[in-house]
Formats: sequence, structure tokens, C-alpha cells
Amino acid sequence: MPQWNYSVKLQDESKVAKAVIREVPVHPKVIVEIANAINGMNLKKAERFLENVIKQKEPLPFRRSNKKVSHRRGLSDRWGVPSGRYPIKAATYVLNLLRNVENNADNKGLEIDKLVIYHIGVSKGLTLKRAMPRAFGRADILRKFRSNIEIIVRMEG
Repeated sequence: MPQWNYSVKLQDESKVAKAVIREVPVHPKVIVEIANAINGMNLKKAERFLENVIKQKEPLPFRRSNKKVSHRRGLSDRWGVPSGRYPIKAATYVLNLLRNVENNADNKGLEIDKLVIYHIGVSKGLTLKRAMPRAFGRADILRKFRSNIEIIVRMEG
């Protein structure tokens, strides 16, 4: 069995809450864009933002993986980046993780309104390789990427 550890070591864990989700069937580059957008946000504000992304009311800025990504209204004003998308599937997984860490903080007795996202880390998970048959006896390799996401929130103030 592998042993999983968080990538951040903390001295005082009494004012923090953690959560992790492994092998999410979403490419890591999409999760990284979500992580860059919500890192440092208040927990409730990040949840509202992701709910708006899922409802396609507010676009997610794509800073790095933005080749052939169309421009969205309002991104340049707030984020300074013109291109963005609405990654519904990835935002749903991250929103479920935020709700999980909120429940963990509630069980620890932390105040939910004062929680700020201290660390959100994304790492590459397993890559499933499949073959799709093509003409003339050939085959194409299909790669299905997975992601691992960890989040740490702490109380501010």
C-alpha cells in the first residue's frame, strides 16, 4: 500500500483543516487553473465562484493552457487575462472537495466564515492507456488522465 502525505508540513494544526481527493478523472492542467484562481480566497467566496462557473455565469481564467481558448467578457477587468472557459466537470469535483474541507473544519470546531484557502495542490495521478482500432490494422493510443487534489484551509484573524 502506498503511503500518502500532504505536500505542506504545518507546525500548529489546531487552526487548520485538510481534505484530499485522489484519482479525479480530469486532466491536471484544468485543475491547476482552478487552483490558481481560488488560492488565497475565503472559503465561502471560492464556493460561490465555483458555483457560478458551473452555472456558466462567471468564466474561469486560463492563464497557462490557453491556446485556442476564446475570450470571455469581464475577465480582463478582474483577472487581467482575456481568455477563459467554463470547466463544469472539474469545478464540480473541486467544489465537492471544498465542501468536504468545510465539514472537516466544522468537526474541528473552526469558524467557517473566517476560513481562507491556505494551500491547494494538484499533482498528476494515474494515466490509463487504451487502444482504439483504426483502419488497416493500426491503433491509436487513448490516454485518460487523472489528478490528485489536496487542500488546506486555516482561520484568519
